[in-house]
Amino acid sequence: MYPTETPIGRPRVTVAAIVERQGRFLFVEERDPEGKLVINQPAGHVEAGESLPDALVRETFEETGWRVEPEALVGAYLWSRADGSISYLRIAMAAHGQRYDEEAPLDEGIIQPVWLSRDELMVRRDQHRSELVLRCLDDYLAGDLYPLTVLKSLLA
Repeated sequence: MYPTETPIGRPRVTVAAIVERQGRFLFVEERDPEGKLVINQPAGHVEAGESLPDALVRETFEETGWRVEPEALVGAYLWSRADGSISYLRIAMAAHGQRYDEEAPLDEGIIQPVWLSRDELMVRRDQHRSELVLRCLDDYLAGDLYPLTVLKSLLA
């Protein structure tokens, strides 16, 4: 779940899903590497040979049990810790929830999937994994949606 050998300064490429259902959004409660309970979008690292939409589908299922269909790019976000020790390039995509498998095992560190409105998310702001959680959601709510065709995968 957390790669340990990425050179300092080189961004880790991740995907994050924005899934809406009846005004609520799919999030995960998880333990961060320090053991703190945090809230994040279903998100994770892109694996070798994997397209960005495929990584989104896989990560969302592994963290929530939800099968999703990516629909639009919300944005690409470059984020770094204040000390510069780690940086991430997060590709956020809107996705449609297709079906839920309540028997699916969840990734290590994931407590549970949760559906929250934006207001409910704001009440728990001190638990956001990073400022990307709210920023990606707000960009989605502002209508920042782009065709997935802008994401190019040149896999050999």
